[in-house]
Amino acid sequence: MPSTAAILQLLAHPTELRALVNYKIWHDNTRDITNPKEFGTSFYDRPSMRMCWDLLDQTSRSFSMVIKELEGDLARTIALFYLVLRALDTIEDDMTIPNSIKLPQLRNLYLKLHEPGWTFTESKEKDRAVLENFDKIQAEFATLDPKYQAVIEDICRKMGAGMADFAALATPEQPVAEVNTIADYDLYCHYVAGLVGEGLSGLFSSSGKERPWLASQLTLSNSMGLLLQKTNILRDIHEDVVEGRGFWPRAIWSKHGFNSMKELIDPAREKEALFAASEMTLDALRHATDALDYMTLLKCQSVFNFVAIPAVMAIATLDTCFMNPKVLKQNVKIRRGEAVKLILRAVNPRDVAYVFRTHVRSIHSKVAKDDPNLLKLSIACAKVEQWAEHHYPSFLEIQGASSGQASTAINPTSTDARAHLFMEISRKAKEQLQREKNAAFMADLKARGIIKDRTPEEEAAYAKEQERLAAEGTPWFMIIGTIFGVLLFMGALGAGLVYFIMKYYD
Repeated sequence: MPSTAAILQLLAHPTELRALVNYKIWHDNTRDITNPKEFGTSFYDRPSMRMCWDLLDQTSRSFSMVIKELEGDLARTIALFYLVLRALDTIEDDMTIPNSIKLPQLRNLYLKLHEPGWTFTESKEKDRAVLENFDKIQAEFATLDPKYQAVIEDICRKMGAGMADFAALATPEQPVAEVNTIADYDLYCHYVAGLVGEGLSGLFSSSGKERPWLASQLTLSNSMGLLLQKTNILRDIHEDVVEGRGFWPRAIWSKHGFNSMKELIDPAREKEALFAASEMTLDALRHATDALDYMTLLKCQSVFNFVAIPAVMAIATLDTCFMNPKVLKQNVKIRRGEAVKLILRAVNPRDVAYVFRTHVRSIHSKVAKDDPNLLKLSIACAKVEQWAEHHYPSFLEIQGASSGQASTAINPTSTDARAHLFMEISRKAKEQLQREKNAAFMADLKARGIIKDRTPEEEAAYAKEQERLAAEGTPWFMIIGTIFGVLLFMGALGAGLVYFIMKYYD
C-alpha cells in the first residue's frame, strides 16, 4: 500500500495521479515470459534460464521491465547480455578484490563464456549472485545463435579490457582511479556504457528487427550510452563519495576551487558544488541530440520503447538534479508518477523530442545568473530545442491518429510566423496545381477536336478586343441601366398583379 507521503505527493501532482491510473487500467504488457506460449523464445521452463530471469529481476528492476517487453528471442538475448556485463561491473565495483585478482578476471571474463561450470565466489558486492551463478548464464549463452554470441563476446572483451586499464591506475590511497580530463571521462564512460550501446545496436541488427547498418552507427550508439551513464554519475555523487568512489573529472570540480571530491558534499560549499554539478549537466547534454538522432533510426516499436524509456528518464533526472541541493546529500530520483508519465509518452520520436524540449527548457529556466557556464548552458539547451523544432515543428499537428490514418496538418490557430508562411506557400502550390489541371484539361479537349485552336488572325482580333475593353474600363452606365430596368420591370409587374386582384376579386 502506498505511503502517506506518496499519496500526498500524487495529490499535489494530479496529472501524475491520472497517468498512474491510466497506466494501471490501460497499459498492457506486450509479453509475459512465464506464459507457456512464450516458452519457445523465453525458455522460462528451463531451470537455468529461469535462474537468469530471476537474476535480471534482482540486479535491475527498471531494465528488467523493458527487456522483458522486447519481441521474440531478443528479450532473452539482451537479458543474457545484461547479466554478462553486470558480472563485469560487479567485479570492477568490488573494492575488496585486490588488483592481482581483479585485473585478470576483468580481462578474461569473455573467455569464461566458453568455459562450462565457471563461477566466482570471492566477491562481497550486493550483485555477487551473477558471479556465483555464472555457470547458469554461461549455459544459456552457449545456446544462443552464433551471431548473438559474437556480439556479446566482443563487447565483453572490450569492456573488460577498458575496466582493467582504469582499475590498474588505482592505488591503496585511491582505491578508484581518479578521472582527470574530460577525455578520460569520455573514455571511461565509453568502456562502461558506450560499448553497451554499440552492443545493443549490433544485437538489434543481428535480430533482423532493425536495419543491418544500425550496427555501424558507433558514434550515435556510444552517445546513447554516455547520456545514461553521465546522468547516473551526476545523480550518485553523494553515494559515490561516501563509499570512496569518484567519477566526476578533476577538470570540472577543480575549476570550482575543490581539492578533492569529498569537499563537494560539504554543506558550507554548496553553491560552488552546485556550479560544478551544473557543469556536469552541461557535459551530459552534449549527447542529447545524438541520442535523439539515434532514436529516429529505429523502426521496431518494442526496440524503440526499450531505448526511449531510459532516455526520457535520463533527461528528466538531469532536470530534477539541476541546481538541486538534495543531489549533494542523497540519491535523487524522479517521482514515480512522473516516471509513469514518461513511459506513456515514450512511444515515438516526436513525443520523445518534445519531452527533451520540455526538460531542457526547465533546466534553462533554473540557470543561475552568476553560473560560470550560463552562456554554454543556454546554447546547449537551445541546441536540443532547435533539434526538436527542426525535425518536428510545433506548428504542425497530427490528425486522425486514432483512426489509424494519421496525417500532418498546419495548425491554423498557431501564432507561429512559420505557420502563416507555410499556409501561403500551400495556397500558391494548390493554385498552381489547379492551373496545371485546367491547362491539361483544355489540351485534352483540343487534342480530341472538341475545341479548336484559334487561327493567328482570330487570336490577334481577340487580343485586340481584350485590349480595347481593358482600355475603356468597366461600362458602369450599362450596369446601372440594367439594374434600374430590372427594378422598374419588377415594380410594374407587382402593380399589375395588385390591380388584377382588386378588380376581379371582392
